[in-house]
Amino acid sequence: PDVAGERIAVEGRVLDGLGAPVRDMLIEVWQADPHGIHPHPADPRAADVAPGFAGFGRVATDFDTGAYRIETVKPGPVPGRHGRMQAPHLSLWLAARGVNVGLHTRLYFGDEDNDADPLLAMVDPPARRGTLVAAAAGGGLYRFDIHLQGDSETVFLDV
Repeated sequence: PDVAGERIAVEGRVLDGLGAPVRDMLIEVWQADPHGIHPHPADPRAADVAPGFAGFGRVATDFDTGAYRIETVKPGPVPGRHGRMQAPHLSLWLAARGVNVGLHTRLYFGDEDNDADPLLAMVDPPARRGTLVAAAAGGGLYRFDIHLQGDSETVFLDV
């Protein structure tokens, strides 16, 4: 609560291939602070992370609706491989009964310049990139539904 930066909330639902809510999904969130620093030993700037910033959280979907809500600070751009900058994003890991392997995806922000992000550039066909972008709803709120299967399936990463 004491970390400086733009306060945001992400709301959405996790849906199965038929559009029904997934009632027992656990979502882990990993992210950088507002300056693009991860509080992790692999980040050479970890000692400079914003005081009080954990960079990690968990939320479960609502049993009746499959809805979730994440409250955090908006992350900054993160250096990637070969010095290429990654657009601000949240890394999401999903687990539930019946999902044998955790699912990994990203949430990018629709009010950012995502064109140069190296991971988004690899998503083919390009029309599928939109499944990784949250819609800005105003007042620091973003909407991001996660579709496990079907025509609107969210892009999941093989990590």
